[in-house]
Amino acid sequence: MGKRLYVGNLPYAVNDERLLEIFSEVGTVSSAQVILDRNTGRSKGFGFVEMATDEEAQTAIERLNQQEVDGRNIVVNEARPNTGGRSRTGFRSRGFRSYR
Repeated sequence: MGKRLYVGNLPYAVNDERLLEIFSEVGTVSSAQVILDRNTGRSKGFGFVEMATDEEAQTAIERLNQQEVDGRNIVVNEARPNTGGRSRTGFRSRGFRSYR
């Protein structure tokens, strides 16, 4: 199991500090980051937390998954590498094509 966790369904008011506070209750947090929209600077409603050990990560999943935070049940699971095949813009790259 990895130490990096995905945290979804976050209330939009939750920031990095609040995310760190929530996960610090179940173990040692190495980092906590809420993902922000590049254009608006607003939360996208999800983030990532890295716990100090695999055991603490598992404890965080068991204790915090589906727990209510500010009126929303958060989703906590092991983060997986992004293999969606999408570019930074969110669109699949299909190469250059001329439309003459």
